[in-house]
Amino acid sequence: MKKKNIALPLLLLGAIFTSCKDQKEENKDQDNAQIEANSEELEDEAGLNELSAKEKEEGWELLFDGESTDGWRGYGKDSFPKGWVIEDGALKVQGSGAGEAGGGGDIIYKEEFKDFELSLEWKVSEGGNSGIFYLAEEIDGEPIYTSAPEFQILDNEKHPDARLGKNGNRQSASLYDLIPAEPQNAKPVGEWNKASIIVYRGTVVHSQNGENVVEYHLWTDKWKEMVADSKFKDWENFLNAGGEDKQGYIGLQDHGDDVWFRNIKIKKL
Repeated sequence: MKKKNIALPLLLLGAIFTSCKDQKEENKDQDNAQIEANSEELEDEAGLNELSAKEKEEGWELLFDGESTDGWRGYGKDSFPKGWVIEDGALKVQGSGAGEAGGGGDIIYKEEFKDFELSLEWKVSEGGNSGIFYLAEEIDGEPIYTSAPEFQILDNEKHPDARLGKNGNRQSASLYDLIPAEPQNAKPVGEWNKASIIVYRGTVVHSQNGENVVEYHLWTDKWKEMVADSKFKDWENFLNAGGEDKQGYIGLQDHGDDVWFRNIKIKKL
C-alpha cells in the first residue's frame, strides 16, 4: 500500500490562504486611503459664499456672505446704494440702461489692501459691462477709475467694447484698455466665470477660469511708458496706483448693466 503525500496539498492551501489574507489587507489599505482622500477633498470644498477648512488655515477672508452687504458701501458714500441687491446668494448691480451715468454707482469694500490675492465669481447679462477695481483711492470729486487699475468684465460677444481699444484689451479679464487677456477664455453670457487678482510688491496677475491671462508690474519704467501712451496719461493717481502707501480699496463697477458677483474672498500676502 502506497503512502499518500499530503504535504504538497497542505502547502498549496497555506499559500492560497496567505494570498487571500494579503489581498484583503491590500484592499483594506486602499479603502482607508480612499476614505482619507475623500475626507481631504471635502475639507477643500466650500459651500457657496463660504470658506473651506483649508482656506481658513491659509488665511482667506470672506468679503461677502451671500446674505448681507456688511462691509460694503458706495464709493464716496457712507451707505450701501439702492442700485445693488442680493439675489440668489449673489451681489447684483441692477442695470439702469444708462451706462456709467445711472444706477447705484460703484461700491467698495471697507478695508484697504496692499499685497493680496482676490478671488470671486462673476456673471454678466447679455451685452453687459462691469469691472473689478483694485488699489483704488477714494478721492473727492473723482470717479474710482481715475486711481484704480481695472479687471474688465464684459460680454465679449455683444458689447461693442470687445471690438474697441487695441488687440482686445477691453475684453474680459484684460487690464482695461492697456493689456489684453491672453488666452481669452471667458464663458458665455449666463455662465459663472472665476476671476483672480494677485497683487504682490507691484507685480499684478489676472487669472480667468483657472488660467493666468495678464501679468504686469506697477510703478516700473515699463508701466509708466504704457500709461503715458494711453488715455490714462493725464491721471496722476492712476499712474501712482495705490498712492504713497501702495494700497487701496477693492471696488465693483456699476456700468449700467445687470452683473452678479459671489464667492468673494481675499487672502493677504
